[in-house]
Amino acid sequence: MYYFCANINFIKVPMLDFSEFSGFLLFMFVFTTGFWLLIFLLTFVVPYWIGGTIWENYKLKKEAKKAAKNA
Repeated sequence: MYYFCANINFIKVPMLDFSEFSGFLLFMFVFTTGFWLLIFLLTFVVPYWIGGTIWENYKLKKEAKKAAKNA
């Protein structure tokens, strides 16, 4: 009876030196900061902006209606 087993040969990858590692960390920081900023803008700032615009338009229409009724 034969047993099949995989012989895994790991490819030896040299470690990153300090400049490469710090560049990688800087890239990850910028990437994740941008990602979370995008999430924050899409979930809080944009709805707040749209809601404020709708509310301001509502107040202007209400004020115009009141001015037309009094005139």
